[in-house]
Amino acid sequence: MIVNIGDVIPEWDMPSVRPERMRTMAAILRDPNPVHWDKRAVVARGFGEHTINQGPLGLSYMVNMLHGWTGPTSVRRIVMRFPLPVFDGDHIIARGRVTAIRTENGKRLADCDIWLHREGTRHPLEGEATVELPD
Repeated sequence: MIVNIGDVIPEWDMPSVRPERMRTMAAILRDPNPVHWDKRAVVARGFGEHTINQGPLGLSYMVNMLHGWTGPTSVRRIVMRFPLPVFDGDHIIARGRVTAIRTENGKRLADCDIWLHREGTRHPLEGEATVELPD
């Protein structure tokens, strides 16, 4: 695989974040926070008539993007920040760009900036990742 600094990672698109998935994830994680399944709790916090996506679900969109690009065992490191919530119904696109290429222990690695894009706002999630590049 030929990869250069500045290359754009192929996007991963979530056309509509579904509240059913949030409820399921809340049950799996045993997450008692009602913002993931009760719109009234979100209204009370000033975010409007939505439910809020769990951070691990947002992170999984970026992991899906990286796996789609370099394979299911490629991720070596991810550091994330969660500056804004992701809401039910949001159209979210995982995006990224290669910032460095290096070799470590005989493996070719790509360092990348990654983020979730939502039209009209700052990125709800943003961070850095390192992936091992396939031969």
